[in-house]
Amino acid sequence: MVTLPPGHPGPPEHQPHRARDMAESFGAEAARYDRARPRYPDAMVHRLVAASPGPDVLDVGCGTGIAARQFRAAGCRVLGVEPDARMADFARAQGFEVEVARFEEWDHGGRTFDAVIAGQAWHWVDPLAGARSSARALRPGGRFAAFWNAMQLPPEVEDAFAEVYHRLLPDLPILRGMTAGAEAYSAICTRAEEALRTTDSFTDIDRWQFPWPHTYTRDEWLDGLPTAGVSARLPTTTMTELLTDIGKAIDNIGGTFTMHYTAVVLTAQRTDTT
Repeated sequence: MVTLPPGHPGPPEHQPHRARDMAESFGAEAARYDRARPRYPDAMVHRLVAASPGPDVLDVGCGTGIAARQFRAAGCRVLGVEPDARMADFARAQGFEVEVARFEEWDHGGRTFDAVIAGQAWHWVDPLAGARSSARALRPGGRFAAFWNAMQLPPEVEDAFAEVYHRLLPDLPILRGMTAGAEAYSAICTRAEEALRTTDSFTDIDRWQFPWPHTYTRDEWLDGLPTAGVSARLPTTTMTELLTDIGKAIDNIGGTFTMHYTAVVLTAQRTDTT
């Protein structure tokens, strides 16, 4: 979810990378974020590993290490770059080396990698500066991959949630991120793709999709709600109301529901020329 709160003085929605206060707010509840945020389908991880020339991976906006753990389990060596020191500390506790910096300003120190990945994070990176930093960090033939978990609620759950959100938060488009599916990231992918092309450093630019389901219990879904970008910035009283009423809505539909995720991937290969 990449929307901004009402009255936010920052950029419009098509420039979320300028909303630094939101981009670097997730570390306030790093443990909850790590526990509640969804992982990525193994099929996506394995395809990206197979498409990379080697095992050295740079994880941009690595957060608590959710994607990093999956790539490590697939045989990769992962270095993280993360602007939030609290998130970086959590990932370090998972055994990862993490450097605290915004990727646009990160000094690669002459190091190069077989893959540059960004899980649920590339929209917080300036597209053109990020593309140029990726080109510098990748070996010839290396793989760039930015990916997101797009959500699609079942219709009956969407209806139940809509009543709550429209009543409590009528001016916030929070529900949209849970109902748009893969289309929610189309514009972000387009801007990132244009930036990759602008550098003249990438070829075979492509988009992949990996549908996968995940069934949530009431408590599991409520645990994750405060970690969403906009939700995390709601007043405490509003968040309490939201959790209470969404909990009741889930109870009324049987206590569980299945979210239909699609892992949306923008990927490209570093050209052989430097």
